[in-house]
Amino acid sequence: MKLNDIRDNQGARHRRMRVGRGIGSGKGKTAARGQKGQKARSGVSIKGFEGGQMPLHMRLPKRGFNNPFAKDYAEVNLGMVQKFIDAGKLDAGAVIDQAALQAAGLARGGKDGVRLLGKGELTSSAQFRVAGASKGATEAVQKVGGSVELIQPKAAEAE
Repeated sequence: MKLNDIRDNQGARHRRMRVGRGIGSGKGKTAARGQKGQKARSGVSIKGFEGGQMPLHMRLPKRGFNNPFAKDYAEVNLGMVQKFIDAGKLDAGAVIDQAALQAAGLARGGKDGVRLLGKGELTSSAQFRVAGASKGATEAVQKVGGSVELIQPKAAEAE
């Protein structure tokens, strides 16, 4: 096989059928739309229409809701913090806060701050200054001689 012999498989590429271009084309006059009626006209938009019967998407019940007052925390697990400390991306001697976690690439988003979760194991003693922490995470940090200081989220400070 040579590069100049490469071709698409037979029938892999189709040209668009140009409809409504005279009876000699075989797709002229009604342009394959049948005779009259709503669907023969332009601008038809009847997706989901069931002939006047209540459409399925309106018959099904709604579920759940989005809480507009929910806090948006960037969740960080202790196991990942330890992994970043071991890799040298986080300094265990300094205070670990949202800015430090974001600079290391560990906390993404979280407009209301960082929440510390207890998944994984922490072996380094570290000081955390975060917006929230689970009970298990707080106990795990204190067990290795560290501390967790809870601060108010940024949104509350602005008010």
